[in-house]
Amino acid sequence: MDDQQFANVWDAVEKTPGDAAVMKARSGLMIAIQETVAGWKLTQAEAAKRLGVTQPRMNDLLRGRIDKFSLDALMILATGAGLTVEWRVEKTAA
Repeated sequence: MDDQQFANVWDAVEKTPGDAAVMKARSGLMIAIQETVAGWKLTQAEAAKRLGVTQPRMNDLLRGRIDKFSLDALMILATGAGLTVEWRVEKTAA
């Protein structure tokens, strides 16, 4: 058995580096939104209303159902939650 080490779980489970990058972005956004919403100390229904989504959609977000959210949707929710999203693009080491 070949022991491989990965910098991130997404690098281990996704088929391509591009897919892993998208999942890293999605999971990072989801966690930031979850933490922000938790700080509001609102019910799911109240938080959903504040973000302009349904309560079941908020439940999916808070339960980490990442497969139900595109990167675009998470960007919109993050900005709606008052978060600023910045991207950094760098060349990978050769």
